[in-house]
Amino acid sequence: MILVLKPNTLPESLEYKQLLAHLANLPGISTRIHSEIGIEQALTEIYLIGNTKVLSIEDIQCLPCVDRVVRVSEEYRVLGRHQNDDRPTYFEYNEVRFGQDTLNVFAGLCAVDTLEHVELMMKALRDHGQVCTRMGAYKPRTSPYSFQGHGKACLPYVFDLAGKYGIKVIAMEVTHESHVEEIREALYQTGSSTGVMLQIGTRNTQNFELLKIVGRQQDFPVLIKRGFGITLDESLNAAEYLASEGNRKVIFGLRGMKTNMGDPHRNFVDFAHVPVVKRLTRMPVCIDPSHSVGTRLIAPDEILDIMHVTAQGVVAGANMVLADFHPVPSKALVDGPQALLIKELPLFLEDIQIAREAYEKRVRLANRYLEA
Repeated sequence: MILVLKPNTLPESLEYKQLLAHLANLPGISTRIHSEIGIEQALTEIYLIGNTKVLSIEDIQCLPCVDRVVRVSEEYRVLGRHQNDDRPTYFEYNEVRFGQDTLNVFAGLCAVDTLEHVELMMKALRDHGQVCTRMGAYKPRTSPYSFQGHGKACLPYVFDLAGKYGIKVIAMEVTHESHVEEIREALYQTGSSTGVMLQIGTRNTQNFELLKIVGRQQDFPVLIKRGFGITLDESLNAAEYLASEGNRKVIFGLRGMKTNMGDPHRNFVDFAHVPVVKRLTRMPVCIDPSHSVGTRLIAPDEILDIMHVTAQGVVAGANMVLADFHPVPSKALVDGPQALLIKELPLFLEDIQIAREAYEKRVRLANRYLEA
């Protein structure tokens, strides 16, 4: 059971203390408190853990400073959609809104290689009205002999260039708790010129200790990718690990399933699960067409497979697109064969806009028939 308190309820207020005193006397019930401090108001949620079936929603609703009560299901207790649950399906970070009703494009380098390539990418994004990107500093690889990323050495110039070109959010994978601190320190040293969305890659979806550590910090939102060899339910529970530790600013990423049934693509594209994740949870949903397809294969209609599957995910309601670009893919140190060319960026963005408009028309059509 979740108690959503009235906005701007202060912990030192008499009503708040009375509420906690009452909850402390409930047999077999423990509490977990979560607060979100926004620009205009502070919101507090109290999670009641234990056998809450015996509690009356009407009685709890009448307690001091309680705004509304949500009875949760067993699955995805924090991030899930529950009956009569009207909590928001969005969050804001560094002046960018991420929600189940928005669409943000994160085009950029899968792995940072040179300062020059980073600047070319940032400038192209700025010139085409984009404020988000992806930049890989830490790269877990299948082979121990493959390029593992420049790590913290590249962070200062990546963040400086982001500030120079107006990039507000950078999606960046982390594989160890030390990476979070390195990112935080580099942002501080560069005057917090940009923001970072921490990324949990598919290999670490069930690295539960890493999930707990990343979940405990609330400075950065988190993009968690679906595990490539586990079920959707297992991956959603991995996201729940983050939220249960305190970080509710979570985006769920679909990046294709590891199976030869997807050949000749790198993975089996799973973007049909976009509406499924949005129905089961309150998380925005990201698609990663680059790692799903893994090549620059082109269809007879002269459209790249990567663009086709991107459109499929956007038409299904995706809220974020994570895509690999590179100034010179042949020189990329990671995943060059799947990277789009910078000159293809305007085409990619316009094609996404066409797909988004199609999705919005589908929503209006469905609503019109529902009202009829």
